[in-house]
This record gives sequence, C-alpha cells and structure tokens, in this order.
Amino acid sequence: MTTTTTATTTTARGIATREFGHMPDGRPVTEYTLDNGRGLSLSTINLGGIVTALRVPGRDGRAGNIVLGLPTLAEYLQPHPHFGTIVGRYANRIAHGRFTLDGTPHQLTINNGVHSLHGGTHGFGTRFWEIAPVDDAPDAVAVELRYTSADGEEGFPGELRLAVRYALSTRANTWRIDYRAETDRATVLNLSHHDYFNLAGEGAVLDHRLTIPASRFCPVDAGLIPLGTAAVAGTPFDFRAPMPIGERMADRHEQLLAAGGYDHNWVLDRPAPDGLALAARLEHEATGRVMEVHTTEPAVQFYSGNFLDGSLRGADGEPLRRGAGLCLETQHHPDAPNRPEFPSTVLRPGERFHSATEHRFDVLG
Repeated sequence: MTTTTTATTTTARGIATREFGHMPDGRPVTEYTLDNGRGLSLSTINLGGIVTALRVPGRDGRAGNIVLGLPTLAEYLQPHPHFGTIVGRYANRIAHGRFTLDGTPHQLTINNGVHSLHGGTHGFGTRFWEIAPVDDAPDAVAVELRYTSADGEEGFPGELRLAVRYALSTRANTWRIDYRAETDRATVLNLSHHDYFNLAGEGAVLDHRLTIPASRFCPVDAGLIPLGTAAVAGTPFDFRAPMPIGERMADRHEQLLAAGGYDHNWVLDRPAPDGLALAARLEHEATGRVMEVHTTEPAVQFYSGNFLDGSLRGADGEPLRRGAGLCLETQHHPDAPNRPEFPSTVLRPGERFHSATEHRFDVLG
C-alpha cells in the first residue's frame, strides 16, 4: 500500500483531511491534520491512532516536525517499533505474558522474547480505529478515536470500549491526550502513547537536555522486567536537574548495559496524588524548542531509541539509527499485574478509566 496524493479537504475548526491509503481489506485510512493557528499542528491516522507528524515552532518561529514517522501506509502496516502509536491494552511489559486476576490465570500473546510488550503482537497500535472531528472541545481543535477491544483479544479478559481524544489548544501550543475506557469484565489496563521525539527534527537526540522529577526508578533484569524500585541519587538515572541525554550513556552502569541505554520506568515525585503533574522537560538549545510533559499517570518510561538500527527509513528517507528519537511514555508501572506493591492497573465493570497527558511547547529565552 502507498500513500495517495488526494487533495486535502478542509473541515471545521482548523482540521484538514486527506486519503492516506487503504487497509488490506479495503477500509480507507484517513489522515487528519489539526492546526491550532499558533504554529502547532498534528497529523494522525486511524490506523493505531498513529501520529504521523507533529510540527512545532522553534526560536526562529518556523515549525518543524519533531516526531519520527514512516513514509507510507505500507511501512506502517509492517512490523515497526511502535512509531507514534497508541499502546495498549497494556503499555510496556508483562513478565512471561502471565498474570492472575481474581483467582483466574490469564496467558497473553508473547511478542518480546518470553514476555508480552505493548499489548501483544496485535496491540492497539495495529488496530483500525474510528476517527472523527470533535465539536465539543472548547478553545481547541480535536479529533476522537474509538475502538472496541474484544474479550480475549491478545489474551486479555473483558470487552473494552475505548475513546482517545487528541486536542490542540488554540490558546497555547499544547497537545493534550485524553484516554477513556470501560469494561464489561475485570481486566488490566495501561494506556500510553509511543511517539519518538526529536526536537531538532534531524540527527540524534543525545544533545537534548532532559529533566525528570523522580527520585526513584525501576531497575530491570535482562528481559527489561522491573526488579522493584531504587533511588536515582548517585546514578546515571538522576535527571532531577537538566542533563544532556548522552552525558552518561557511556557509563558502565549495569542498568545501562542491561537495556543498551535508557529504557526504564521513573516513579514521579508527584506533589499531589491527582491531577496533572510534570513528568519530563526536554530542551534543545540550537532550535530553542522546549517540551514539557504533564500527566495524571504515576510514572514515565524514558526510552533513548536504543534498538533503532537503521533498517527503517523515516518520512524524509533517512535511515533511523540508534538515538534518532526518544520516547517519554506516561504510564503505570510495567508488570504491575504481577507486583501488588505497584499502583493497581485493574479496571472493573462500572468503573470509568480516565487518564490525561499534555505536551506543552515553548521556546528557550
């Protein structure tokens, strides 16, 4: 499949659409582009809720795409490392793809060594979502994606009904994601978004300065399954003050060696248990771009793009090599269904799941 060149059609409230191709069964894939009128725009398709582009102004006022993507629908239909996708039913890893809920054992699809990652082989990032503009978003342009995950899909119990909203504020350069879900049977749920950010728009991200307000992180074993939590103080995992990402990646720290770089969960030092709190701040001096991530989630997974090997080419045709982008995935803890000491990810009938994450963009003074 290839992306078509059908002319763009403008709809209401700063949203434009174009044909992006067709699924193998013939269903049309549409790309929606949201523009907030302040220089911020986002493009997304209804395959996996994939964000194909996110254009953000720099210090010079010119907007550049700051997320990695693939050239055509054909590449997105092939296996890829979750470029720009909604991830679930369970973001991150569940050890051996097994957990027990209310006394009933469940076996999930294994797709990451001997473990389950990001919901299995056919997680939410591979699914066809319904998508439509939103008319009830005040001071924003927005689209909403909807998907129903069947009972037993990838081994997860319960029929799960999902709505994910992308909204660009028209008052500030902010991209907000709202996740909502309901189930008809007790299940586990951990939703996130898997964008690979590069504020420079090219090259590697090792010169980006990162701040993560977290005094603890989750060390991992050789399969990247959490071993518990540990203090960041005195380790390369201390990002409580701004630090260039590449500053300590060459350290022979056992956790950097285990993951080939950073691919760990940071437990946020939240000032309050509820509401939005800062999860990360990313800065790029040359372009002046700044991104702050605020979330209702208890943790964030920082992944430094360690497994990008140049075998895939980005939307601009350049090979995507190690460190071409980084992920800041707001989330609950990995393997929480097997770790009662971690915050619960259980969703039950009659409960309404809601999680929100904001990406706030600015420029350095």
